[in-house]
Amino acid sequence: MSPWHFDSFESAGQAILKFLHQRLRFDLWMITRTEGNDWIVLQTEDHGYGVQPGQVFQWTDSFCSHMVKGDGPCIAPCSNDIELYVKAPIGRQVNIQAYIGQPLLKSNGELFGTLCAIDPLPKADSLKEEKDLIEFMAALLTHILQIELNQTEQARQIERLQAKAMTDELTQLYNRGGWEHFIALEEERSQRYGNLSAVYVIDLDGLKEVNDTQGHAIGDQLIQRAAEALREVARKTDIVARLGGDEFSILSVEIDHDGAQSLFERIGQALSEAQVSASIGFSLRHPSFGLQQAISQADQQMYFHKRSKKASSAELELDRQLKAKQQQE
Repeated sequence: MSPWHFDSFESAGQAILKFLHQRLRFDLWMITRTEGNDWIVLQTEDHGYGVQPGQVFQWTDSFCSHMVKGDGPCIAPCSNDIELYVKAPIGRQVNIQAYIGQPLLKSNGELFGTLCAIDPLPKADSLKEEKDLIEFMAALLTHILQIELNQTEQARQIERLQAKAMTDELTQLYNRGGWEHFIALEEERSQRYGNLSAVYVIDLDGLKEVNDTQGHAIGDQLIQRAAEALREVARKTDIVARLGGDEFSILSVEIDHDGAQSLFERIGQALSEAQVSASIGFSLRHPSFGLQQAISQADQQMYFHKRSKKASSAELELDRQLKAKQQQE
């Protein structure tokens, strides 16, 4: 079989990194992803630096952050000759004497990440003659990436359509089985592409009391109002699920921190407008931990919100009782 047979972005990346290491003899080659100021290592061909896939560095500390803006060269045989690279904080963390970098772009022109390399020894100036090869390899990776990202989006749409058996009968949202199914799928994608995702946990306040005092039919109406509010506020690519009883969750894929915070606020507003009282928590999946930990963090935040509301309610009731007693006296 040809050594250039690729069945995925991952396998193409591994082959290209290995080839470039063998040809140019840089100790570390990487494929990276940028998300905000996170510079996420997706793949490596490492022969001395000890960098592993999944590690996260600060994007603004890197040589690559200057390279993609055109402020620093794509090939620096002696990086100490480049003032911006000398001043870059990454150079104080690891020994870098030579650098190569090329941007990897999405189809809309936005930056996905970089193909880059560093070495602890300076290289001959003839390294600059490899510019066309480096650009070609980056273009090849970008092309394969775009095909795979498009296929991923199509797969998501098909998965949503095929998930009818995993829906909650009362709300027509995904049930717990559907939720766990999509969490597993998106975790694998996040590990491969370095995607950020946000998880929201929503717990309705006082559903048991409504069921006990007004009947389950009224309680079901409350659940349905909550479900409709969450469905309306979520994006088309988001997963909205009723996990059982009074608990709902939302998985929002490929979203940054500002977008996640904005969605958190819109969820609260939508539920309030639907006259649904609920406690809400959310957390972002970070490259250093997975979606399951993000779910746990969102759950803890939700319970903190619920306890805070109960404490405030108790304080208000105590204050009301004290004022009533003072008026009687």
